[in-house]
Amino acid sequence: MSRPLMQAAEACVEAGLIGTNLSVRMRAVLEILDKYGDQTVPELAARLEIKRQYVQIMCNETLASGFIEQRSNPRHKRSPILALTDRGSAVIEEIISKEMKLVEELGENLSNEDVATALAVVSAVTDSLKKRAGESE
Repeated sequence: MSRPLMQAAEACVEAGLIGTNLSVRMRAVLEILDKYGDQTVPELAARLEIKRQYVQIMCNETLASGFIEQRSNPRHKRSPILALTDRGSAVIEEIISKEMKLVEELGENLSNEDVATALAVVSAVTDSLKKRAGESE
């Protein structure tokens, strides 16, 4: 049911990353850090709703590429804080700006009511699936 939509969305995101040296998963790390500020890997994992071990791999790739940096965490020596570098901040701001323009173009032929209905349906289905999977918030 959702696979075609997810594949199309991911392909669109990938196309927007051409020339940035970012993967889709690295982009996800940058987006969370841009939106919420400095985070630890467990905090990123919670926000992304995926396993910490996988997020650690994502962060290692993003660190190695110079888009984020580690800072000491006074609350937990073994869980450093991750922060955007200037380079990471600039690239994610540019990507988000381009994506917002694309979203505006996609929505040109949709009424506000259509958008509200679609959002309500997606939210309801997501909540229902999370409850069935035992992941309710």
